[in-house]
Amino acid sequence: MSVEETGRTTVTRADHRTDVVPLTARDGTRLTLVHVRGPREPWRGPVLLVHGSGVRAELFRPPLPRTLVDVLLEDGWDVWMLNWRASIDLAPSPWTLDDAAVFDHPAAVEHVLAATGAPTLKAVVHCQGSTSFTMAAVAGLLPAVDTVVSNAVSLHPVIPFWSRQKIRYLAPPIARFTPHLDPSWGYRSDGAFSKVVRRAVALTHPECDNLVCRMVSFTYGSGFPALWSHRNLDAATHDWVSGEFAEVPLTFFAQMGRSVAAGHLVAAREHPELPADLVAGPPRTDARFAFLAGADNRCFLPESQVRTHAFFAAHRPGAGDTLHVLPGYGHLDVFFGRRAWRDTYPIILEELHR
Repeated sequence: MSVEETGRTTVTRADHRTDVVPLTARDGTRLTLVHVRGPREPWRGPVLLVHGSGVRAELFRPPLPRTLVDVLLEDGWDVWMLNWRASIDLAPSPWTLDDAAVFDHPAAVEHVLAATGAPTLKAVVHCQGSTSFTMAAVAGLLPAVDTVVSNAVSLHPVIPFWSRQKIRYLAPPIARFTPHLDPSWGYRSDGAFSKVVRRAVALTHPECDNLVCRMVSFTYGSGFPALWSHRNLDAATHDWVSGEFAEVPLTFFAQMGRSVAAGHLVAAREHPELPADLVAGPPRTDARFAFLAGADNRCFLPESQVRTHAFFAAHRPGAGDTLHVLPGYGHLDVFFGRRAWRDTYPIILEELHR
């Protein structure tokens, strides 16, 4: 009798068997893959989890009773989490989305397939992990990926009015003083400029007592807070975010500013592997995409995913690409909201099964 027939063992963080695997990107950059296994061997294929900017793979393992990783392991998936060049667990660098698309994601997919012997894999990708992964997919660089669950933003970044003002008028002068922004300035100083930013955020973001939470809102969006709703986070998770955000380079904000102005992602550097215009033609991928958008997202508006879904649907009607606008959710609480196990994880599982 199969595992599916006998029922699944409940998995918690205590059951995780974790291996951190060194990975070299195609340009020589040192990355890591975090391979997580549960109490039973997986009976489904591999799934790759890809975090956003200025965080790390542990984003998917918050201090919740049931995390997305737990649910995936219970459901039989072979879970791999990528620390790509935007990870705070790696040496800081002036990365761009196209660097990750060309060098990081193809190397990660290749490694996981070689390690597991699987012919294909599925991916759950978030924010700038999603934009860079989608960039790689539509350029034809990820032919062995058959399903992508994308959260928040992919090809068409649409941001709130105040975010547009910050990225257009505030980011360039900030770049004269620092090569990066860092929400961890909320509890540690990195020179005089970091103290100025911390003070400014303390004065303009009074929404909670966690200064890192407030720094995150200043850095990434427009809202109080911007990346989640406080009502969706339990106390342990709200405390935990203090250690999960750090340096993000101004090169990213410059690229995102140009992309927002263009209405779609644009490359920051010359990469012959990427088309000159990512949205000029049909996506060069057979992967089915499921686009998730928190209805209350104040980092990237839901319209971001609506536009990309429309782009895919126009170029390949009938391919099965889907769109889910999630009421009551924002940007990151899709993954670490206190009730995400009930509200959003089932949608992700359903899309991985389709």
